[in-house]
Amino acid sequence: MADKSFFIDTTKCTACRGCQVACKQWNKNPGTKTVQRGSHQNPADLSSSTFKLVRFSEVDVPGGEPRWYFFPDQCRHCVTPPCKEVAEGKAKGAILHDESTGAVIFNSKVKVAPEVFKEVREACPYDVPRISGAGVMAKCTMCMDRVKEGMLPACVKTCPTGAMAFGDRKAILELAHKRLSEVKGKMKDASLANPDDVRVIYLLVDDPKKYHKFAVAENTIGITRKMALKRIFKPFKEIRVIG
Repeated sequence: MADKSFFIDTTKCTACRGCQVACKQWNKNPGTKTVQRGSHQNPADLSSSTFKLVRFSEVDVPGGEPRWYFFPDQCRHCVTPPCKEVAEGKAKGAILHDESTGAVIFNSKVKVAPEVFKEVREACPYDVPRISGAGVMAKCTMCMDRVKEGMLPACVKTCPTGAMAFGDRKAILELAHKRLSEVKGKMKDASLANPDDVRVIYLLVDDPKKYHKFAVAENTIGITRKMALKRIFKPFKEIRVIG
């Protein structure tokens, strides 16, 4: 099975939240209690039972109507996942990297301590990892059970506007760059979010921060190195000089 990737074209997203509901249903995750927070977005954030969340961001335009930005947030399934690098030294086997698809999977059979989870979450440039009260980490699984049977992930299958695509990474990258060139003609600020580093590639048409604080990673390589150095030098912090 070839390396896989998603392409999410936000220009086609209507925030219907079909993907969000489909993810809940397929993974048999419980519903999340929601409240009126002055936003159409619900729930407020990702959680151990909400792997996919359509984020709503309203931005005021001087002299014009407010503008909506929709962002179907989920794990990016990084090509080189920093979360796994951190977990390997703290909770071996807690995070798996499927070689056939490239999916980054949180192992539901491995519990992690709160302090370990904190480091794992800090390592993620997209702020995705979440943990349950039982100490089990959880997030998007790339619908591995479906993909290995030749089916599309539930969110992609459900999308009614064609905003989401899934397939072999090479083909998805070609599709993403082709669509970017088409959109660039009308929207000069259009860009792809970290396409070389992740397997969930977003097409954005404005400043990424208008969509979501963690829409793009500032520096995935830097973050990976930072976490690696932190692990290397941490033992030295425990040395005490007596005298």
